[in-house]
Amino acid sequence: MAGRIVITGATGFIGRALCRELHTAYEIVALSRDATRAAGVVGKWARVLEWDGRTAGLWAGQVDGAHAVIHLAGESVAQGRWTQAKIDSIIQSRTNGAKAIADTVASARTKPSVVIQGSAVGYYGSRGDEILTEDSLPGATFLADVCERVESLGARVGMAGVRYVAIRTGMVLGLQGGALPSLMAPFRFFLGGHVGTGNQWLSWIGLEDHVRAIRFLLERPSLAGPFNLTAPHPATMKQFGRILGGVLHRPAWTVIPGFAVRLALGGMADEVILASQKAIPKKLIGAGFEFRYPELKTALDAIIRGEGYESR
Repeated sequence: MAGRIVITGATGFIGRALCRELHTAYEIVALSRDATRAAGVVGKWARVLEWDGRTAGLWAGQVDGAHAVIHLAGESVAQGRWTQAKIDSIIQSRTNGAKAIADTVASARTKPSVVIQGSAVGYYGSRGDEILTEDSLPGATFLADVCERVESLGARVGMAGVRYVAIRTGMVLGLQGGALPSLMAPFRFFLGGHVGTGNQWLSWIGLEDHVRAIRFLLERPSLAGPFNLTAPHPATMKQFGRILGGVLHRPAWTVIPGFAVRLALGGMADEVILASQKAIPKKLIGAGFEFRYPELKTALDAIIRGEGYESR
């Protein structure tokens, strides 16, 4: 084994795939608020310990001498209407978790080699057709503020002499989680199409490439700072609907007006569904990472035909 890796959010869509990817090369310790349930999900790949998502606990000893900490935990931003309670939960789950990880790493006697912190392309806000690289400034939206706060907390590990990587993730595509199952559902009933104008850019990435990119960053000591984890060819929502419909052999003719989505979902609509982020993985490509699925059609073909990562 190459060392111990502590992973938060291990039972999530990305976390499960990451545990499966890494467990043959590393000792995996998964932190979860419900250790019993988590053991049933990732127990064959990881040792599971309880964590409240906010404070250091007995698990802190696992960080001491670990090779890496990968922090993916946090309240979902894409599920449910953004009530004040939901907004507060999003902020607290992300900032409290990032602070607990940073504090634990800083106090470790033998510090990990790297901390990889989950962030999102929401960091950039909604920017229309502007090409967004890791050098682009943060946006002025709620999600941009949350991402900026989380990254600034996580960056404290750099002050402790630990390599720090922030992964600004786009929409991760797979059948067992994320947005794709919901996007596919209307097409099953010949009601597929797009939301709003359809001109908003979607920065997407296949689950397989996302997990491979995390491992790539984990295993290259020279790489640090923010990285866009998105495919090199983003698509507009209209393009995405047309390509998805083609793969599913269904038309993409339905248009759901933006105002209807705003009425149903409130602020979440503008920041998640109607937001436009044309993020490019400039640093990842520059570091030599090679995507298996750089094009949307080939990615969706592999996923939907059961030839992709989740079927292995």
